[in-house]
Amino acid sequence: MSAKAVHFLAIPGFADWEAAHALAEVRRTGGYEVRVVGIAREPIQSMGGVTVLPSFSIDQVTPSDVAIFVLPGGERWEKEPLEPQLISVLKTLDEVGVPIAAICAATTAVARVGLLHGRRHTSNGLDYLKEQVPDYKESAAYVDEPAVRDRGLITASGLGDVEFGKEILAELNVLGDDDRALWASMFRSGRFPDAAS
Repeated sequence: MSAKAVHFLAIPGFADWEAAHALAEVRRTGGYEVRVVGIAREPIQSMGGVTVLPSFSIDQVTPSDVAIFVLPGGERWEKEPLEPQLISVLKTLDEVGVPIAAICAATTAVARVGLLHGRRHTSNGLDYLKEQVPDYKESAAYVDEPAVRDRGLITASGLGDVEFGKEILAELNVLGDDDRALWASMFRSGRFPDAAS
């Protein structure tokens, strides 16, 4: 098991399926521990009604312990301001080179913190980012793809959960290129590979 753990930020109403493929595979194949982080240490219910209890709160995150910091989507990102301690943690992680992965509406959080500057990225659409983040000025680096990885930042559309997982696996060097492609193909197509090939 790796000395560093994958940190998953659970917020009220988080989209529980969006990081599920990635978390299962980094734990099962990559040998990473997955730690749930909350804004506070209190039970959090997902969009699907699953209740999780964070291992610790956002202000207890130690950057040297983090392999990657994963932010799932959820309507909260579109309706509530970011907590100062979350802004601080995201900036610190980025400054020290800890990878950050954000999917769906969580891409608005990394946009608000300024992490998209100079990096290729994606979201739920360019117009979506412009609408949700009025001071967004990175449209020249926007890529219309399910998931994009650029220098330690992974962003994904809410429909790109498998591609998001594939980029997280690549960032953490879990599986080789061919195996990651096969993994993504199986989950995206719903088919096992032909045993004869």
